[in-house]
Amino acid sequence: MAAARNNEFKLFGPRDGDYQSPSVVTLSCHLSPEISAVSMEIRWFKGTDCVCLYKNRQVTEGRGYRGRVSLFTQELQRGNVSLQIRDCRWSDRGDYLCQVTNGDTTEECTVGMWPPSWGSGTEAQRKSRVAEVYVYQVSMLFYIDHTFKKDGSSKVL
Repeated sequence: MAAARNNEFKLFGPRDGDYQSPSVVTLSCHLSPEISAVSMEIRWFKGTDCVCLYKNRQVTEGRGYRGRVSLFTQELQRGNVSLQIRDCRWSDRGDYLCQVTNGDTTEECTVGMWPPSWGSGTEAQRKSRVAEVYVYQVSMLFYIDHTFKKDGSSKVL
């Protein structure tokens, strides 16, 4: 396992978009270099709501997520700070912010979850036809979109 100097690390979401079953969705997030997050503070937010908090080796689930969210605590040693959401609901779609703090260093990464079939129809229709959700790192998509608009080319940097 790599050792980071002075609490230095970066936080990364999924490398590529990923389709997953809505019964169990993993919002991938990991530290680089691959260092232990066991003694760090990990917070997952959706908007201003704290979905999950890991602090002092204890996991606290946010209101509205109790019994449905968890971290892979046995994988924290390898820098895996991913959030798992079970039994996804209509209200679960959107962007989630992962925030990891180690001493005076805090890193953030936003991971989005959007069920492709939830784009149109009534809420009941959308819920009944959900077969998969798409999970992606938001900042990467915004960067690519911004590049296309700024210079008008199709070159992705």
